[in-house]
Amino acid sequence: QVQLVESGGGLVQAGGSLRLSCAASGRIFSNSAVGWFRQAPGKEREFVSAINWSTSSTLYVDSVKDRFTLSRDNAKNLLYLQMNSLKPEDTAVYYCAARRDGISRLSSSYAYWGQGTQVTVSS
Repeated sequence: QVQLVESGGGLVQAGGSLRLSCAASGRIFSNSAVGWFRQAPGKEREFVSAINWSTSSTLYVDSVKDRFTLSRDNAKNLLYLQMNSLKPEDTAVYYCAARRDGISRLSSSYAYWGQGTQVTVSS
């Protein structure tokens, strides 16, 4: 079992920055992926970014490339999502998620989820 707890959401003006944190506990298996999804009101859950826990390879959705960056603290099993140049369309609940067997963009393939943290970007 893997437990995930997000933090760091909030309200920010367009152009601003936020850093989300995901604290992972439990056993993260080799080749597992940990990543972020987001869901805006009335929309489907969307893949944002993920990292392969073993290889550190990363994947980002095109809309956040060059603005969002994943990093992690291996000793503390923390995953960070640094979000810069935020736009109103980034407003959503952001979820941390984990799965075995590498990165996937498919939310249904992730077995473990956090409770979510709200990010609101005002224009």
